Amino acid sequence: MHNGNKPNPDELPTSAQLIKSTILAAVAAVAILVTVVLPSEYGIDPTGIGKAVGLAEMGDIKVQLAEEAEADRLLEIQNTGAIEEQSSLGGGFFSFFVGAAHAQTADPEWTDQFSVTLTPGEGIEVKLVMEEGAEAEFLWVAENGVVNFDLHGDGGGNNISYAKGRAVEEEEGVLTAAFTGNHGWFWRNRDGQDVTVTLYVRGDYSEMKLP
Repeated sequence: MHNGNKPNPDELPTSAQLIKSTILAAVAAVAILVTVVLPSEYGIDPTGIGKAVGLAEMGDIKVQLAEEAEADRLLEIQNTGAIEEQSSLGGGFFSFFVGAAHAQTADPEWTDQFSVTLTPGEGIEVKLVMEEGAEAEFLWVAENGVVNFDLHGDGGGNNISYAKGRAVEEEEGVLTAAFTGNHGWFWRNRDGQDVTVTLYVRGDYSEMKLP
């Protein structure tokens, strides 16, 4: 009969060492959760590290795609046509007015115009560089279909969502920058065919950032 060597009690970890190792492992897990998992998966970045290394942007995209997918699922189940959901920030940051019949024609006094054709499922973002309190008038039109949109801003560690909509053909209004940074639109074609989005802007901004 073979007897294995018994471990030397002096070589076994003590209760204090086990507790210390457990605490260190728990702290490391929390650190990974806060600095990696939350920013990259949910767009939550309490430390700012996720934004610095690009993980927060990845999380924002995942959250937005998940929201869009859920909204599209509800549209299909309910079969009630277009569902629009819009949210706005109070306090005078943003004034939003729905456009009328002139949406298909460009005002000759618009400063900038941008047009892009999106294939089904494709998205694109356009931003205006604005100082805090600056105002820019805008009009955008989706031709040959409808799009989902998110009007938002970022810069200097700030982020804001001014308004969102689903299955929208056009919007017109005045964008007032809540802070100095980049403010503009993300559009995604959730229709079944190519959709052309045309944006017209004028006002107090220094640059239009295109893809």
